[in-house]
Amino acid sequence: MRIRLYINETNPRAKAVAATLARQAQALGLTVVADDSAEAVLVLGGDGTILRAVRTYPALPLLGFNLGGLGYLSSVEEKDFDLALGMLAARRYKIAERTMLCVAKEGSAATHAALNDIVVMREKTGHALVLDVTSQGHAATRYMADGIIVATPTGSTAYSLAAGGPVLMPDSAAFVVTPMSPHALGVRPIVVSDAVTLTITPRERENRPVENVGVYADGERALGVGADETVVIAKAPRGASFIELEGYDPHEVLSRKLGWSGTCVK
Repeated sequence: MRIRLYINETNPRAKAVAATLARQAQALGLTVVADDSAEAVLVLGGDGTILRAVRTYPALPLLGFNLGGLGYLSSVEEKDFDLALGMLAARRYKIAERTMLCVAKEGSAATHAALNDIVVMREKTGHALVLDVTSQGHAATRYMADGIIVATPTGSTAYSLAAGGPVLMPDSAAFVVTPMSPHALGVRPIVVSDAVTLTITPRERENRPVENVGVYADGERALGVGADETVVIAKAPRGASFIELEGYDPHEVLSRKLGWSGTCVK
């Protein structure tokens, strides 16, 4: 297998660790390349580095080696680096496809993709936003909130989870729509099929103009919208590929990384 290394350039240890991994990989019969002949990418860093790698190498499967903090997407911890390389060389893994989202202004051909989430939110403190949401062209609801998070199964353990959303297993064919600080007791996150197309439209309220509403794709500002301007969110045409080593269990990762126990019975 021909592999390419992608590192977090701001991590002071990343280059040294990458050099060590490259030597170990070569010794195991893997070929380390720095060109387009790569068949897979080993990502050294945290979740932010994984998100950048997805954008840089959209057609290649990724395996994350965690040099960051939580590293939820970087499934290999430093103590297991040697083991992971050995399993990779022995082809003891599978390729798993992760759903991605795309967002665009209604009527625009320019789209932005996200592995974790699309967030429509106010960019300055002040009044809450009024946001109309439709699903497949049908009016779903109107939120008064700081914003709305639309998360993939992969992103359900990120910003959406912190805002009160549920966790989805990585292979779920669904998205989570999570309101941010909604001003209503009855408003809750909702899970929708990933086959639907969602729209979100800011509306004026009580003659208060809509301003400074941003749309973010995986934490990066994609575009701005004003009153009565609609953004369209749907499943992206292609997803991201991840290498899952033999024995990978999303429940174990959920427990180890986020402290989920899955039981309340002793």
